[in-house]
Amino acid sequence: MIAHSFANNPSFGPAQNLHGATYTVDVTFKAKDLHRENNWVVDIGEASEILAEVCGRFNFKNLDELFPGEMTTTEFMCKKIFEGVRAGRKDGPGRGWFKGDIVVSLSESHKAWA
Repeated sequence: MIAHSFANNPSFGPAQNLHGATYTVDVTFKAKDLHRENNWVVDIGEASEILAEVCGRFNFKNLDELFPGEMTTTEFMCKKIFEGVRAGRKDGPGRGWFKGDIVVSLSESHKAWA
């Protein structure tokens, strides 16, 4: 759950004003081959911890304060979450922790998603 606005941008209509949004975040991990020993694409526990850490950076925050001057669209936040997941945990595996492809989808509703 976040708060944000699209101040002074008439393209966003009423959403120019401060409002809240609740996102559903889906992350897909793709790999050419399964892990040799564990037969998985990704350690789901590790991936879940990383995603929780990344989303925690934004949860209950005003994105206008975190990203001054940015239009914090669903697409923008999707990119930020992707970058965080790709980078890995601050106290654990870093960049390159996952060797395959990562796809992040963010949705506010069945009508608004990226």
